[in-house]
Amino acid sequence: MPANSQPYQRRRRTYRLLAAAAGLATAGALVAALPAQAHDTKHGGHHPSRYQDVQLLSFNDLHGNLEPPSGSSGRVTELQADGTTKTIDAGGVEYLATHLRQARQGKPYSITAAGGDMVGASPLISGLFHDEPTIEALNKLDLDVTSVGNHEFDEGPKELARLQNGGCHPTDGCYTDREFEGADFPYLAANVLNEKTHRPILKPYWVWKKKDVKIGFIGVTLEGTPGIVSADGVKGLQFKDEVETINKYARVLQAQGVQSIVALIHEGGAPASSSYNYDCDSPGAGDGISGPIVDIAKNVTPAVDALVTGHTHTSYVCTIDDPAGRPRMVTSASSFGRLYTDTTLTYDRYTGDIARTAVTSANHVVSRDVPKAADMTELIGKWNTLAAPIGNRPIGYISADIPNTGTESPMGDLIADAQLAYGKQLDPETDLALMNPGGVRAGLTYAAKAAEGDGVVTYAEGFTVQPFANTVNLQDFTGAQLIQVLKEQVSGSNAASPKILQPSSGLTYTLDLTKTGADRVVTDSIRLNGAAIDPAATYRVATNSFLAGGGDGFTTLGLGTNDLVGTDDLAALAQYLTANSSAANPIAPPAANRITITK
Repeated sequence: MPANSQPYQRRRRTYRLLAAAAGLATAGALVAALPAQAHDTKHGGHHPSRYQDVQLLSFNDLHGNLEPPSGSSGRVTELQADGTTKTIDAGGVEYLATHLRQARQGKPYSITAAGGDMVGASPLISGLFHDEPTIEALNKLDLDVTSVGNHEFDEGPKELARLQNGGCHPTDGCYTDREFEGADFPYLAANVLNEKTHRPILKPYWVWKKKDVKIGFIGVTLEGTPGIVSADGVKGLQFKDEVETINKYARVLQAQGVQSIVALIHEGGAPASSSYNYDCDSPGAGDGISGPIVDIAKNVTPAVDALVTGHTHTSYVCTIDDPAGRPRMVTSASSFGRLYTDTTLTYDRYTGDIARTAVTSANHVVSRDVPKAADMTELIGKWNTLAAPIGNRPIGYISADIPNTGTESPMGDLIADAQLAYGKQLDPETDLALMNPGGVRAGLTYAAKAAEGDGVVTYAEGFTVQPFANTVNLQDFTGAQLIQVLKEQVSGSNAASPKILQPSSGLTYTLDLTKTGADRVVTDSIRLNGAAIDPAATYRVATNSFLAGGGDGFTTLGLGTNDLVGTDDLAALAQYLTANSSAANPIAPPAANRITITK
């Protein structure tokens, strides 16, 4: 770490950053201070100009969304000049490919990078085939490099290595007449170590070169990955501090003569606005960005010239001061392929470094008003044909959209109800179910996606909602433990970013957001079927296997007794929909009124 930097503090606080000067509403820009020839990309005589513009295209958190995502997952919000907002349909690799290819035109020095979670929690077209279709699509997109994200570990390090290196799945074999070739691009995992060798499980960095221009990339995922991935997925691995790791490999790159460095970080923040074109550097109380990425950016060595981030599924183009007090670009492109970021890095041939004052960046919508990329249409068609016999099977009927948005979502409640019903089949003594919000990956839409008809829920749509193949587990807890579980939603590791469990029917309580920490859960308000929770009584609780292992900071859920493991959670949802709905009597969205929120 440079001598002029402050000692790195562990990120357990939430920061809000206010920039000193306003930028453009749709882009971030550092103050230009270069000679007139700064953007001259042509050679003068026998010598190239001093400065060379390098285009960096980036995106993050694709999650195998090859087809255009449905519902709110397939829209972005755009801020208008008059202060109003409008939504735009966005996403789908057929359109992403076209946008990226158009953006590269006339840009001979162009790099495409990603910030992790390219796979995992994927829709059926990719998830059913262990995300081989997504890797094929990324190869066709000419992705140059990506960091790993937490979801790259959903199926463990051996499966991640297969996605990188190729080969047919060890259990399911080959899906086509050709062996899976793996990724053409490197996955970077600088802070993910084998606990025996203490070495990174994949490359820690990669250097892009064209003629005399070279830029290094360091890739890390969030240090807290073990807390949000199943234990089997991270067994035998160590996840090291993001800042310390990036600073370490920045020194390694500099020792190799690489002065221009970009960090790909699967960790992010929360901008003050959900509009993709929000001016993150706008001055004013409450503006800017908060969250873990702020502290990371303020501590990563000044040797790093830009940070491409992800994980929080938000969009921002911000400048955050590095430890030397110099503004540095930090970007994120939402999720599901709805946006891409176009950043201009001006390379100084005299120093081999990026002229930081000339960096510009903006997020762009992957709109669906451009021609579809034919090669992507062909790829989607091939895998859909293979998935159709499974994916097109109806599993239920709904009367309206069931969204997964909100502190308590209708989709989350529906899943919890399904797990409670399934739990009662396993053990009639089952009292309630709790669902983690991060496991509710999408909602259900009433409008037909294909030929199945309005209101029909197909297996593929259910798979998009619950793609993790967790099991439904039953455990016994005391009433005191159950109360503690609810308090862990807003305390401990979840204090800064609460994770509100989705409750099954019958469980009610008040969440008072005017208070802090565990006090936000009003103990006296907790009721089960109208009765107060008895701290000394025993309650039978259904959760998924991720929560039953103490995931998402719910350590008390890892202390249950009398465990009983059932079927996978998607099967429980499908069974519930089939049993409780029909074309003539579709299921209605739950009211999402089990948690009373005081603000």
